[in-house]
Amino acid sequence: MNPKPNIIFIMADDHAARAISCYGAGINETPNIDRLAEEGIRLNHCYVTNSICTPSRAAILTGTYNHVNCVFTLQTPINNRMPNVAKHLRTGNYQTAVIGKWHLGEGKEHEPTGFDFWSVLPGQGEYFDPYMIEMGKTIEIPGYATDIISEKSLKWLQKRDTEKPFFLMCLHKAPHREWEPHPKNRGLYQADIAVPETFDDNYKNRARAAKEAKMRIKDDMKYSDLGLVQPEGGSEVGERTRIGSINRKIPNPSDVSNLRLIDKDTAEVFTFQSREELSHFKYQRYLKRYLRTIHSIDESVGKILDYLDDNGLAENTLVIYTSDQGFFLGEHGWYDKRFMYEESFQMPFLARFPAEIPMGSVSENVCCNVDFAPTFLDFAGLSIPNYMQGSSLRPLFRGEVPDDWSNIAYHRYWMHRDPDHNAYSHYGIRNQRYKLIYWYNEGYDLPGTNHGGEDREWELFDCEKDPLELFNCYSQPEYQEVVKKMKIELHEKMMEIGDEPEHL
Repeated sequence: MNPKPNIIFIMADDHAARAISCYGAGINETPNIDRLAEEGIRLNHCYVTNSICTPSRAAILTGTYNHVNCVFTLQTPINNRMPNVAKHLRTGNYQTAVIGKWHLGEGKEHEPTGFDFWSVLPGQGEYFDPYMIEMGKTIEIPGYATDIISEKSLKWLQKRDTEKPFFLMCLHKAPHREWEPHPKNRGLYQADIAVPETFDDNYKNRARAAKEAKMRIKDDMKYSDLGLVQPEGGSEVGERTRIGSINRKIPNPSDVSNLRLIDKDTAEVFTFQSREELSHFKYQRYLKRYLRTIHSIDESVGKILDYLDDNGLAENTLVIYTSDQGFFLGEHGWYDKRFMYEESFQMPFLARFPAEIPMGSVSENVCCNVDFAPTFLDFAGLSIPNYMQGSSLRPLFRGEVPDDWSNIAYHRYWMHRDPDHNAYSHYGIRNQRYKLIYWYNEGYDLPGTNHGGEDREWELFDCEKDPLELFNCYSQPEYQEVVKKMKIELHEKMMEIGDEPEHL
């Protein structure tokens, strides 16, 4: 009888699938992360239930949707008395550890529970010389956050009880905004990166939410996002990022002749001849900083895989790499996430378990992050509790699709018109071809964000014919039967998981 498998769950923050080379976008190289796809499986349609950090992490930990775990927004921390997958695994004789970005709240009521060892960043954490809260004590650690999280993870693996199986959550801060690469990687990606074909999107044929969002690379990035010195001054150097903030956005003036931008590290001065040149500069600067930050994560994954190889653990260890949601890399002119549009909605997901997963597998089946906790328990040989709302991905890993697999992902973003991004609240479903989104436009109990009263809107996208999601076909006569079917599926999904629909 084989011993229970070990489980290593590696998760980045805001790592878009397009920024992993095995997904085929061709914008960067991630050879160590790619190993998991080459030696295991790549999921092409894994989706987040709420495309924002804290709610996604709660769904992963508990195996429940946000209306059940009550973590709706960045401001609603988890109640750590709730059951979670680590508690179940520890009951099943697993050693458990979480190291890195927790982002589910601070203080006794919200610190990690169910873990034999935990060392986490407070809040978003810092890239350099971060403070960490380790088993209740605050410590400062010199170095770069990605390296520190990797080294702490390896140290825990080396000190573990070798007589027990282990469950390790290695949770990276990177590549979360503001994107700060390790100094040694600042010279990577010197050549220009291709601009997405939707970069100059005019947002026609879409819901109002697309046009209103303040996530545009051209207009909404601040100086620190791009590693630039913010000059002294008021609105003449850029509008505030929000009321009361000292941070200002980089201007996007029609006349750029007087604009000078200064690199905070080298003091290099950048000037521009046209608005188009300025937009190109912002995009290249953003994406290269983002990709350079990811490079350290790839190095970290390589170190962990090497450790497993060197210690004879690779065969019996399930290794998963994912991100807490997707991210816009200039598609539709945006950065950030929050939306159910594909680049934000899709989570990268790679898994390797040589004892069971065929090498080089690819799955096109739809799944989501509430499925992760049941998957861990299934591999551990433990019962999946009734309160968990997901299903184990283990059959998909073997190339099997259960008869009752729904191939439907549900998403709900609860915040409405937050002051930084002005993203609208919405929910919807995606199956293997179509996506239905309902913009219900009401805020969830956040001061200053409840702007109810806007017209509610529907969107339907044919993801096969329109993969860039440029044409809302909700009102098109030829799609009316699809609309009816998708509305029924949306209603059934909401009834199944117990989320009250707003559209009836």
